[in-house]
Parts: sequence; C-alpha cells; structure tokens
Amino acid sequence: MAARRVAAIALISLPVFETPVAAQSVELPAITVTASPIVRRAVRPAPTPGPRDTAPDTPFEAAAPVVTPDLYQGTLPIVTDQFATVTVMPRGEIDRATGQTLGEILQEKPGITSSGFAPGAASRPIIRGLDNYRVRIQENGIGSSGVSELGEDHAVPLDPLAAQTVEVIRGPATLRYGSQAIGGVVNAENNRIPTSIPGRGLAVEGRGAITTVDRGREGAVLLDAGGGNFAIHADMWGRSSGDYKIPSYPYLFPELPAPFVGPWQPNSAHNSNGNSIGGSFVFNQGFFGFAYTSFESKYQVPGQEATETRTNIDMKQTKLTSKGEFRPDGNVVEAIRYWFGATDYNHAEIADEGGFYGQQQFFLSNQKEGRVEVQFRPFDLRFAALTVALGVQSSREKLDAPGLEGGLFDPNTTHSTAGYMFNELRFNATQRLQLAGRIESNTVKGTVPDLFVDPDASIWRSRSFTPLNGSVGFLHDLQGDLVASVTYQHVERAPRAPELLSRGVHEATGTFDIGNPNLNTELADSVEVGLRRAKGPLRFEATAFYTRFNGFIYRNLTGQTCGEDFASCASGNGEELQQAVYDQRNATFRGAEVQAQYDVAPILAGVWGVDGRYDIVRATFTDGTNVPRIPPQRLGGGVYYRDGNWFARVGLLHAFPQNDVSDFETDTGGYDLLKAELSYTSKLKGDPSGLAEVKFGVVGDNLLNDDVRFSQSFKKDEVLQPGRTVKLFATVKF
Repeated sequence: MAARRVAAIALISLPVFETPVAAQSVELPAITVTASPIVRRAVRPAPTPGPRDTAPDTPFEAAAPVVTPDLYQGTLPIVTDQFATVTVMPRGEIDRATGQTLGEILQEKPGITSSGFAPGAASRPIIRGLDNYRVRIQENGIGSSGVSELGEDHAVPLDPLAAQTVEVIRGPATLRYGSQAIGGVVNAENNRIPTSIPGRGLAVEGRGAITTVDRGREGAVLLDAGGGNFAIHADMWGRSSGDYKIPSYPYLFPELPAPFVGPWQPNSAHNSNGNSIGGSFVFNQGFFGFAYTSFESKYQVPGQEATETRTNIDMKQTKLTSKGEFRPDGNVVEAIRYWFGATDYNHAEIADEGGFYGQQQFFLSNQKEGRVEVQFRPFDLRFAALTVALGVQSSREKLDAPGLEGGLFDPNTTHSTAGYMFNELRFNATQRLQLAGRIESNTVKGTVPDLFVDPDASIWRSRSFTPLNGSVGFLHDLQGDLVASVTYQHVERAPRAPELLSRGVHEATGTFDIGNPNLNTELADSVEVGLRRAKGPLRFEATAFYTRFNGFIYRNLTGQTCGEDFASCASGNGEELQQAVYDQRNATFRGAEVQAQYDVAPILAGVWGVDGRYDIVRATFTDGTNVPRIPPQRLGGGVYYRDGNWFARVGLLHAFPQNDVSDFETDTGGYDLLKAELSYTSKLKGDPSGLAEVKFGVVGDNLLNDDVRFSQSFKKDEVLQPGRTVKLFATVKF
C-alpha cells in the first residue's frame, strides 16, 4: 500500500509543460524578505510639502516588510532576488496549518522539520538537519530569546497566532544575524511595532479555531489604530488543549508491566496565552516605535518517565522591543535602521521526585540585543552599480539553571559584539554579485566542575572566541523567467554557555548533560546552487547544498545512565537519566530540496493544478558513522483548486524510513500524511457593519491515522505525533 502511495505521489509531482492560458500569467506581488540588509524598492512619491513632523499622505513603507500574495491564496510564493534560499509562509497558510508551534506549522516545508518533543507546546524548527544553537528564531528582526535552544523540552516564546507571516532563511545566515544562524533563521513578522498609519484609522481582526485531536481551542484579537503621526497596535491571544489522540501504543520499549495509556499520548496537554501593546511615531522620512509583549505557557512533557513523574513546565517571558528607520535626504545614505530587544525569561520544571511534587529545576534568562544598519545609495563603478550596507550588533545574555539536584549549570554570562558588511554589485539587469563579511567577538564566563579532583567543586572559566565569516554569491536571470544562483560561505560558530558549562540533571529531557569547557570554534564551509521560477503557471525552486563542518558540536548520548551526580554515571546501572556529553567531530551535511506548483488549466471561475515537493539531507562524520537525529527523506504532492474566493487541496506526504542512525539511537519507520483542506475568503467593501473580510475553512490532517515518529526527536521512542485531526478556523476583519 505504501508503495502505491509513493508511486501516486511521484506521478502527481511530475511537472506538466503546457501552453499557459492568459488567466494563468498573472504575476504575484513582489516579496521582500530580511535575508539581506540591502533592500531595493520602487521609487517613492515625493513627500507632501510641510514640516517633517507632518504625517505623509501616503503611509510610510517599512524597510523590509514581507509582502505576501494573499490575493492569490494557495499560490506558492517563490523568492528569486535573494542569494539565500528563502521560504515565506503567508497568514492564509498559517491559518490552514494544523500545528500550533513554529516548528509544527513549518515542518512540511522542504528542508524544514520539527523537533517534536512536546507536540503543540515544545516543537522547535530544524533546518536541513541543524537545530538548537544553529537555528535562530526571531520576531520582527529581534531574537525571541528564552532557552528553547538549550533543551528540546523548552518551548519557543513566540506563537504563530499573532504572526502575519513567517519567513525561513535556509542555509547559513550568520553574516547578518550572528553565530546562532549558522543553520538558518526563522523570522515571524507582525505589526506589534507599527510601520505606517492605518489607512482607515482603525482596523480590528479576530482569529479563532478548534481542533478535534486534542479538543483544542485558540483565539486572537488584533487592533490597529492611528491618526496624525501616531499609530498603535494591541493584541491578545490564547490557546488550550488536552492530551492529544494517537493511533497506537506510544512506547516502543515500555517498562514491564507496560503501563496503560488509553487512546491518548499521556501528559501532553497545554495552555498558553499572551498579549502585546505597541506604538510608533511615523513621519515623512521614517518611523520609530516600541512594543511590550508578555508570553505565558503551562504545558506537560510527554514520555514514559515524564508521565510517571507528572513532569510539566510553567514558563513566563516579558519583552520590550524597539525598531525604527530613517531615510535622510542626500546622495550618500539610503536608510539607517535599528532594532533593540530586552527580555526577562524564566520557567519552572515541576515533577514528582522522591515523593516530593513541586519545582525540581528552574531556568532563568536575561537577554539584551541591539543592531544598527546603514544602507548607502548605489554607487556607479562604470562596470557595475555598487550598493553597500554596514551593520553592528551587540548582545548580552545571563543564564542560570538551579535545581534540587544541583542544577544544570551555575550562573554564567555571554557577551557578543560584531560588525558586518554587505556589498552587492549589479553588473546589468540580469547579473548580480554579493560579497559579505562579518567579524564577532564572543566571551563566555562561568564555572565548571573539577572532574579530575572533586566533581562537587567548581572552577571559574572564561573563554573568548573570534568567529570570522564570509560569503560570495552570484545571481543570474535566464530565459524563461528562470533565476540561477550559486553561493559559497565560510561560517564560524562560537560554542554557547550550556555546551561549555553544563554539568548535571536536566529533569524534563531525562538526561544528565555534561558540557565540554575545551570546545573550539565550529567551522563550516558551504556551497549551494539553486534554480528558481516565480512567474507564470509553473513556479518552482530547486536547491542542492554541501556543507563541511570542522569541529561539529553535538550532544552525544554515550549509552551510560546517571543518577543525581557524576559518581552515579555508568553502563547498565539502571539509573533513569541518559548521559549526554557535548562532543566535537568533523562532519559533512549534503542534501537537496525541490518544491513546484503548476496551474494546469482553468476550471469554473478559477484554476486547478498540481504541486510536488521533495527533500533529503544526509549527515555523516568523517569515519562514515551517522550524525544523530537527522530527518528522513520525504516526497509529497497534491491537487488543488483556487479562485478569487475558494481554495481546496488534497495532498499526500510520504516520509521514508530512517535507518541511517547513530549509536544508541533507534530506527524509525516511514509514514504517510494525507491532508485535505477547503477554505473560503470574501473581501467586502462598503458593508454597513464595517466588516472588511471574512475567512473560514476546514482542514483534515493525518487522515490515514498513521503512526508518526520523528527520527530527529529525542523522544521518538516514547512520543507519537498526533493522529487524525480536523481543524475548523475562521477570521473576521473590520
């Protein structure tokens, strides 16, 4: 049966080359993304006469908004003007996603998967097999902060409910964003800091949905208002769910006698909510604004041991952010932009240990980050037009993880300062070259245990690193609206504090983490080639990449188990915690990603078509052994219909078995995800109630109720992903 499904997918995925009809040739709106600080835009109309503190007749256009083709819902947005590979997920697609976290809504995109540790609560995006400290997650250009990167059980304090679009930069993005972006960047864009005055003065939007698999409910209210030079934004959101249903028994290796769990994944319920308020001053030549955001989440951690101990996490974050842009008059500087964020984060890991039910461990994080960029006007070099952008970035992070059993690490600090430059040479209308470089200074200070004398004693350590990064990329427009690209990058990543300084129990993950204070800078050389087409009835992108790591840092499960201290760690001792040691080896990552969409022919009032996608990543150490927790090869396709109001699609995604696993890691079987969706959108004009848009729909996911285990998950032997689900959603705009 599985073979028939794969064969059907392969047939669906084949592009059909036919003469396009006139109705299919409509071009999508341009998509502007944040991969590069160099932003090109159409010539703006002259500002209205008067003093600069007078609001313009035409609202100010922000530096890098994500302009999405919602007018053509269901159309695959392809970004062709960036040297990096970029995926854009518009709001309409976010509404139709059945997942609840950033990782879950993106996990079917080529090259992107999810950690799947606690579905619905803690599922972080993984890009091309790289996760944690190699994938930066940010909101409106500022890091989301928190501690999601140091433990798979930790949720990302950023919910898609409040996002307008989500943008993914695949491949190294360290040049602009720093060492943590060596694998890529996930950027959620919203209007929490307004960049223009609302056209009608006041706009209100309500979003809501229910899901059957977990009896889930979600809702959000967003308000934008403004007049004169001032604009404000406010939003409030929340979601709640119980334990989610699963197709079969979740534990591959249960304790005997095997515990009864029923048709649900035990200990998987969650609740979260948040709110934000922000405002901006908008003038003829720019804007600046601030926003305050609060995020809270209480969620259970699935897994056999975590269920027995009733492990759950109670997290809170408050964040102050600011950004702005100024476009001075003159012939030298095009724009000056800044971003700033300050966050206060904590979460408690609560469990029943030794007859005491309560807080077993606590994580605290305080982070500050700022970035300033200057983009200069193009300069004529005769053989090319040169555009230069300069930037500086600085951050400071304080971490602490105390606990009843000694904690994961003692208080530590990380300081980072960097400068970078982007140079883009436009030789003619079809050829562009980009040269970029970045230099960082990173210092990590904290304590480590004296393993050779007294593990209970601590030694003060201070490590400094100077990562150097550089890239060169070339874009060439070909006939047939094709764009070819080739990019080479040398990137370096400084080890983070938990990788250097961890030395104890991590309650929720069920591991005893041991850092390595002698880790060196992680080096990577990456080559990527791509071919894209964004116009006409056939839209596609195909990318192949090869990355060579020198000193790849990873969390190595040794096969030993531990109790509460170092002395308890040994093989076959029956202790509950898996020993995980941060290690460093040379490794190679290579792979490819393809996605395509073809409008076959007009039908009724719209068009029907087919789409397909494929991705693969293979990661090995130099001795031929496998890098742990790598996603499987995937192939998918579907059939769709769309018009001005309706969008419908039926598709199947097949994940192949993952047998290329590391020591002390189990294989995972293949699975098939059948998905069907139907949605309706109506834009209203002149409605007496003020109603501007109505959207509603239904989505069915995992309709075959297949067993799904993520090979990239630490909990794949204990956690099944959600079974068959139906989602009903609706959005209204006034």
